[in-house]
Amino acid sequence: MSKKLDPVTQAIRIQTPQSDQQEHSTPLYITSSFTFDEAEAMRAAFADESDDNIYSRFSNPNVDEFIAKMCALEGADAGFATSTGMSAIFSSMFALLKQGDHLICCSSVFGSTYTMVTKYLINYGIESTLVPAGDYAAWEAAVQPNSKMIYLETPTNPQLEVLDLEWTGKFAKKHGLILNVDNCFATPLLQRPIDYGADLIVHSATKWIDGQGRVLGGIIVGRADLIKEIYLFCRNTGPSMSPFNAWVLSKSLETLDVRMQRHCENALKIAETLQSNPNVAWVKYPFLPNHPQYEIAKKQMKLGGGVFCMEIKGGLEAGRKFLDALEMLSVTANLGDTRSIASHPASTTHSKLTDEQRIAVGITPGLIRISAGLEKAEDIIADITQALEKSAL
Repeated sequence: MSKKLDPVTQAIRIQTPQSDQQEHSTPLYITSSFTFDEAEAMRAAFADESDDNIYSRFSNPNVDEFIAKMCALEGADAGFATSTGMSAIFSSMFALLKQGDHLICCSSVFGSTYTMVTKYLINYGIESTLVPAGDYAAWEAAVQPNSKMIYLETPTNPQLEVLDLEWTGKFAKKHGLILNVDNCFATPLLQRPIDYGADLIVHSATKWIDGQGRVLGGIIVGRADLIKEIYLFCRNTGPSMSPFNAWVLSKSLETLDVRMQRHCENALKIAETLQSNPNVAWVKYPFLPNHPQYEIAKKQMKLGGGVFCMEIKGGLEAGRKFLDALEMLSVTANLGDTRSIASHPASTTHSKLTDEQRIAVGITPGLIRISAGLEKAEDIIADITQALEKSAL
């Protein structure tokens, strides 16, 4: 077409070339390897002189289609899809950091990311400094001569802190640092970190990108030169996405726009309603005016996302009682599903941290994270309300 298509349209229309069967929906390419008609073609593929597929650990048509759609949505040059979100985060760091390098990391990140940064990076001689999300003086103070990368989430999981991407983009450029942004909670439909200077964007595709709790997946997109290094690392270490999962995720992207609109609409409505509940100390959601970074969220996000969190009065025990009292909401470690989900980070995802560590990263005893699904908002509110009443007894 002569007109450049909107990224949402591209996520629907991008497909692998049709086969002789003239299929309308992309077929599954479930194969471990690909054949060559002659030795020279195989040699050229291994020499990177052609884009021919060799082995599904390296590339696969289904995976390539998913990557192309995500690059279109994020405005990125290139990408690589991985088996899980954590393998994407791991690969984005370990492919580019070496012994003696220093990572600056937002302190309020997903529990497994926190563990990887604080427990495992040091085993490979990579130093790290954890910095509070909104303390920009601390970010400046954290810069060292060997600093190479910044890693952050916005909004953060599960505290929903919003970092100013415009500020961090300028900060990274000023100090010559790779800006690596986890955009899982916002998705490229709500914000595009590349527009603010991000070099890499990572996602757990398991969440809203799939949107139905079916498959695991991760993806890294960004600058072509950095993605090349990540590709070579993953090609030789093996955290590749399976063709089947890529096929599922590519189809899921066709409905991401309409799904995110409903997720965000529900999350805002439920969060607003629960602010007046007597059993709730506070509710936090990026598009509530009382959110500490409300103005930043409104500036860089189109909508507030599908997750909100709240502090239940009664602390740890009340949090457990609340989960047990739910009748409709799912109690599971996932989020971004069509079905609403509740979790209690202090007793689950962040349970391995000490009390002091949890408080330091904003995980309070009664914190509940709600992933608003696609059910009717009134049904979600009713279930949460009755569970709050029972948890207060």
